[in-house]
Amino acid sequence: MSDNGEHIPSPVRRTRLADLAEAADQRGPSSGPPAPPAPPTPPYVVPAPAVDEPPLDESAAARRRFAILLGEFRRTAVLVPLDDHGSLWTADQDGVRWICAFSDEETLAAFAREQGSAGREWTYQRVLGARLLDVMVPMLPGPGGVALDAGTPDGMLFPPVRGVVPDAVAVDLEASR
Repeated sequence: MSDNGEHIPSPVRRTRLADLAEAADQRGPSSGPPAPPAPPTPPYVVPAPAVDEPPLDESAAARRRFAILLGEFRRTAVLVPLDDHGSLWTADQDGVRWICAFSDEETLAAFAREQGSAGREWTYQRVLGARLLDVMVPMLPGPGGVALDAGTPDGMLFPPVRGVVPDAVAVDLEASR
């Protein structure tokens, strides 16, 4: 596979997600009340604002939190499953093609179980978030973005808008002209 003249190496790791799925199933239901959800782990923790910063309105605070998450995503290697043809796994929703990425093998295994495909071998590649947004999204036909940890409560979308993807493929530029 090539990317603008660069060689993209073949997947470097293969794993049996069924092993992870089976391990989760073997644990079975626990006795007593369910454990509280684990707190978010780095790199997706949003730091509290410094004490001396002026308070932000709700919209500005949301934009700041998203900018912090986007920065962390860009610096983090995520797992991107490959389809049967060796291409990045994507999903289409309302005219947008989303590259599916996962923060770890357990999250990918949970996705595989939800898809009814936990028993098959899933091939994936580790890709830096910035490479997904800056290089791979522009290669998609039509508007595209990245769906991180799809199907989980902590999932996150990085949509095809300026500031997230290159301006040349951002869909919000036409509306602002």
